[in-house]
Amino acid sequence: MTEKLSDTEKQILLRLAREALEFGVRGKKLPPLIAASLTPRLLENGASFVTLTVNRELRGCIGALEAYQPLAADVREHAVAAALEDPRFPPVDESELSRIHIEVSRLTAPIPLEYSSSEDLLARLNPHEDGVILKYGRRRATFLPQVWEQIPDPEDFLNHLCAKMGAPSNLWRNEKLEVYLYRVEEFHEAN
Repeated sequence: MTEKLSDTEKQILLRLAREALEFGVRGKKLPPLIAASLTPRLLENGASFVTLTVNRELRGCIGALEAYQPLAADVREHAVAAALEDPRFPPVDESELSRIHIEVSRLTAPIPLEYSSSEDLLARLNPHEDGVILKYGRRRATFLPQVWEQIPDPEDFLNHLCAKMGAPSNLWRNEKLEVYLYRVEEFHEAN
């Protein structure tokens, strides 16, 4: 992510996410993206997460950690997936659409974090800035940087992240995990 998105680009992505959410929840096929209506940056491959909330409570969150399709398409795909495929929640119902608030996070490419011990790992984290990916064998989990708002303590953050990947919460203290960091450019619908 070399350059930040313009306010216009952010609004386009939020509109695309809202449209995709509504089409998906209503079981309708999304219309094709019209490349001529998008900026070059929105047509470049990009990774995003789309977070849905109702009254500031999480209602769904799905995304990609690595870019594999144009950013505009990525946001649309993840808006639908957050509404219908997040295994933590039942699918969003049409009656909820007016109460859903959409947040989009555009991710930088994850970079590996080298560390020597659990204490070193804690020291190298930048709370409220770093998104963190933990990998252990075939297990993997991530928290966006926004999760620091709910879990500000780095030890608790890592404990919860280990639990999210289905491992003992203290695994990061006892095993050398693969750790990757990324940053996000986050924006959301007006309240």
